Amino acid sequence: MLGSTHGTLTTDSRRTRALACGERSGPVVHGRPAQTGDLDVSGRPLHADVPDLDRFFRPQSVAVIGASDAEGRPNTGITRQLADWAERVGARLYPVHPIRPSVFGMACCPSVAGLPEQVDLAVVLVGDPLPVVEELAEAKARFAVVFASGFAETGPEGEAAQRRLAAAVERSGMRLLGPNTNLNAFERFRDDLAGPAIALITQSGHQGRPLFALQELGIRLSHWAPTGNEADLESADFLSYFAEQPEVGAIACYLEGLKDGRSFLLAADRAARRGVPVVAVKVGRTETGARTAASHTGKLTGADAVVDAALRQYGVIRVDGLDELQDIAALLARARPPRADGAVVYSISGGTGAHVADLATEAGLRLPVLSEAKQAELHQWIPEYLSVANPVDNGGHPVGDRRGRKIIDAILDDPEVGVLICPITGPFPPLSDRLVQDLVDAAEQTDKLVCVIWGSPVGTEPAYREVLLGSSRVATFRTVGNCLTAVRAHLAHHRFTTGYRSPFDDAPRTPSPSYRKAQALMRPGEQLSEHAAKQLLRAYGIRVPREQLVTSAAAAVRAAGLVGYPVVMKASGARIAHKTELGLVKIGLTSASQVRDAYRELTDIARYEDVPLDGVLVCQMVEHGVEMVVGVTHDDLFGPTVTVGLGGVLVEVLRDTAVGVPPFGEEQARDMLAGLRGRALLDGVRGRPPADLDALVEVVLRAQRMALELGDQLAELDINPLMVLPRGQGAVALDALAVCSR
Repeated sequence: MLGSTHGTLTTDSRRTRALACGERSGPVVHGRPAQTGDLDVSGRPLHADVPDLDRFFRPQSVAVIGASDAEGRPNTGITRQLADWAERVGARLYPVHPIRPSVFGMACCPSVAGLPEQVDLAVVLVGDPLPVVEELAEAKARFAVVFASGFAETGPEGEAAQRRLAAAVERSGMRLLGPNTNLNAFERFRDDLAGPAIALITQSGHQGRPLFALQELGIRLSHWAPTGNEADLESADFLSYFAEQPEVGAIACYLEGLKDGRSFLLAADRAARRGVPVVAVKVGRTETGARTAASHTGKLTGADAVVDAALRQYGVIRVDGLDELQDIAALLARARPPRADGAVVYSISGGTGAHVADLATEAGLRLPVLSEAKQAELHQWIPEYLSVANPVDNGGHPVGDRRGRKIIDAILDDPEVGVLICPITGPFPPLSDRLVQDLVDAAEQTDKLVCVIWGSPVGTEPAYREVLLGSSRVATFRTVGNCLTAVRAHLAHHRFTTGYRSPFDDAPRTPSPSYRKAQALMRPGEQLSEHAAKQLLRAYGIRVPREQLVTSAAAAVRAAGLVGYPVVMKASGARIAHKTELGLVKIGLTSASQVRDAYRELTDIARYEDVPLDGVLVCQMVEHGVEMVVGVTHDDLFGPTVTVGLGGVLVEVLRDTAVGVPPFGEEQARDMLAGLRGRALLDGVRGRPPADLDALVEVVLRAQRMALELGDQLAELDINPLMVLPRGQGAVALDALAVCSR
């Protein structure tokens, strides 16, 4: 468990930003930050509005509709908790009940209409909340909370009821939390803890309990938003709001689904702009998890690969377990920005140090070899026969006297060291007590991160419970894995946000000339032939082979002469998706007779298979490159997405692809390529020359522009293979499939 701690991306090149905006050349105007009201080329917002939730979390007046003090009634406990909470935040509380004269000694209002003032927050405890919500909207209440279940999580009838609830709220301007939520927002937060806090967003209140319990370890929590079914207020609203609160050091989320992917990314972008880390468990990695989540909150979970890519693009740190969520959020909330990215493993056991160093390296941490001068300095206090290169093994005895603190200070003084990781596998008083105290004292004197892994399964030792957890500067963990994951996330977050430039700032706001050309080629509800699909690519400046569409054998021979031998011949028709399987592709043709024979064979096969053709393509034969795939499709949550990966037959065999969610820039496009398992093929292997990586990035950005501008009109685009030629020679789309939406 993590104890108490305190706590440039490069911009796109001028050339590539021009390409992303559909320009061929010429000056590029630096994109201005998106502002409220700005829309991209497809009419979607480029800026996250921040709802004013101050009166939700700190209301001046609260109404409880359905309040009760009757013994054994569920509403009684809720009313009591709300009364206590209202007193803590200094709010006036008004119980509302049609027949009770008073509740807990407070006079009851018979109805919403009888409330003596316009309330900031109304909590609805009745089984059928819709009539009450409509009354609250009429009374101009600012916020309402609906606990009742039986809405979108139950199926079509519940979804319809939830839509009616949302419509009533939208008409009035009142904001609604829920339905199917709980009392977590009104918990008793400790006010005796200092330092940056964690703000918590959960769609299942029970899953937030472990983080709420962090307060018992000295880690401050400031807010808890249990969003439930999100008929109105959603996770993105709270994420935007929490990112603006000065006391919030990190935002921890448990998400079962997203109401709107775009809104969440805009909120994550706001947090990234402000340098506020966001850590999230997102349910739905597996088909079972996704199905369970949908039945629980009634939302789309989205294709997990797209979710993963989208969160990564905006710096959201996705974790799998609640223990990781606790440890990483706590570290990120309170650790100071790193001074260096080097980590040193320091232990009293060579075996422990070597083991943790191996795991740290596997986790992606950089463990620099300490300089000879630093090693000589450490050997003043550590026997010469022990290794101090990194990991540093002190042998045990030095921690029992003044040498222990000198060793720690010397390590932290190294300019390459930003993190000190000390695994303590178990208590061994008095040496472990002295070691822990030295680490805590040293942490108070440095702005570098000191992490301790307390490996004892007991966890009741004073060195752990009192000294480590009592420190406001040492990050304390119970497992090596969580420590290393948290440190990696800490360093990665600061690399990401240093000089962060939002992709939304350079998103196209007006259609390009390419869009107008493409519009003429679109056929709603139809698949385009390869010839038409390639015309679409040409409209967006994506290179295709020299080729001609012909409708006779004689024309095919003339076309081959113009294109230049050898040639490829392919049947072209709107109903052909996989030409190779049908025998509708002929390659390596080197003579007029071969071209004539190929034309007749292709048209005969098409007639036999009852496949209508718009002609036969006679194409330049392009060889000696790396076959890639670039595609565009639509995700239910995030809209258009762009995929890049190894192409040709490998796309289905290896499934080695990366996904980007527009808008994104050159840096993100290169990151997509860097994440491919087959990335080395682009660098050149077995004597092959490096591929034209810049040209591949250009195609990805042009495909993104197409996805943004055509939006819902383009259901699917598949460029496969895209032949990426040797460096400096470009990339050529050898085949393309495009499907227009209805």
